[in-house]
This record gives sequence, structure tokens and C-alpha cells, in this order.
Amino acid sequence: MVAVVISVLTMAMCTVGAQGPLAVVLPPLIVGGAVTAAVWAVRRSRADRAAYESRLTAWAASEAVLAERLRIARDLHDIVSHGLGLITVRAAATRHLPKPAEVAVALTDIEDASRHATAELRRMLTVLREPSAAGRRAPVDSLEDLPGIVHGASLVGLRARLTVAPLGAVSQGVQVAVCKTVREALSNAARYAGPTDVGVRVDRDGTYVVVTVADTGPVDGWRASPGAGHGLAGLRERIGSLGGTLSAEPVDGGFRVTARIRDEAA
Repeated sequence: MVAVVISVLTMAMCTVGAQGPLAVVLPPLIVGGAVTAAVWAVRRSRADRAAYESRLTAWAASEAVLAERLRIARDLHDIVSHGLGLITVRAAATRHLPKPAEVAVALTDIEDASRHATAELRRMLTVLREPSAAGRRAPVDSLEDLPGIVHGASLVGLRARLTVAPLGAVSQGVQVAVCKTVREALSNAARYAGPTDVGVRVDRDGTYVVVTVADTGPVDGWRASPGAGHGLAGLRERIGSLGGTLSAEPVDGGFRVTARIRDEAA
């Protein structure tokens, strides 16, 4: 934008010539226009960056809440569900054994109560796994969101290029994992490398969807601003639960994140 303003005003000056009243008036106009355009560009860039970082912070907070809810759900399932299941099985196993009537009634009540508690526990686990705390489902990421995710990275200076090879049918869970991988990798690139070049590629390797996000390394003078450090760990757990793997490693002066996600739809 600044270059365009300077070019237009310079061409105007050259067209008019360097003599007459315009030779006195036009140079200040060129300088003033360039300064105004530069100030506007800086303010717009800062506003865009602040808006992107605000959205990124909100997303990170949402992911942290969801991760904690999933951890609680796993704990409940591993500890409580196992105990209730054992109670139900043991009570049901005594159904045909000889026993006093009072004991038979008590065991029947225990079995019924444990089955009811198990059903309620499963309902609670379903609620805990919901992305929205209010019980309303939040919008689910899909492959159609990838261009918007990559475009959003440009607001913090990343020069990201997206390449999506033909993938065929992709299950919804894998699509979510793909989007979260790209978002997390771009976020890390913005924090650690600054306004660098980033290549984002999504393709298929047999029954796996492969996501690769590679940057060219930090720009000169860039000061990294590390996050909490839990993003890749949480992402690795998510992809592992889908039967995939996640690697993150320095390559050729930059950093590369590669996710191989098993796709049951294939």
C-alpha cells in the first residue's frame, strides 16, 4: 500500500516537472501521503494480529477445557465404570445359586441399582465429552475449513501455502484431527519462527491421511514467545487415539510437524 502511494505521487511529480509551485507543494504531499499510508498499514497489521491472537487464545482455552473434561471422563470410565461393571456381573452370577429369599432380593436390588448407575454414568460421560459445556455442540472442524485456517495465519505474518491432494472419503473424526494439527503447527510456527514461509500439505497414504506442516525457520532477529507447551502433547494423544502417530522435529533449519492419522473410512 505504501509503495503504491509513493509510486503514484512520484509519477505525478515526474509528469508535472520539477519547476513551478508544484515543485514546492508536491514533495511534502509525497512524504505526508507515504507517512499516512505507513501509519495506517502498521495500525491495520497490529489490529489484525491482535484479533488473530485473541481468536487463538480463545481456541487454546477451549481446547484446555475440553482436554480436562476428557481426562475426567477417562478417569470416571476407568475407575467407576469398572467397579460398577464388576458389581453387576457378580450380582448376576449369583442369580441361580441357592440362597435365602432375603439375600436373593438384596442381590437383585444390587444388580438393578448397579445397572442403573452404569447407565447414568454413561450419560454423564457423554455430556463430559461434549465440546460445549452447555450441552450444545460447537461447530465441528472439517476439511472445508482448512483454507480459512491457513489464511488466518497470514494475519500474524506467516506466508503459508496449502496443498490438498485427492483424499477420497475421510471420516469426521479424522477431519477434526487434520484441522487441529494444521492449526497447532501454524500457531507454533508463528510463536517460534515469526513471519516465515510455511508449507501445509494434506494427502493420503493408503489407509492413512498424512498432514505435513513445515516452516523454513525463524527470521533474523525474531524472539520466540513459547506457549504452555501442552499443545503438541494433547495433539499427539488425540492422534494416537485414532491409531495414528505424530512427529515434530527440526529439519533444514526449520521445523516440521507430521501427522499420520489412520482413517477408518478408507
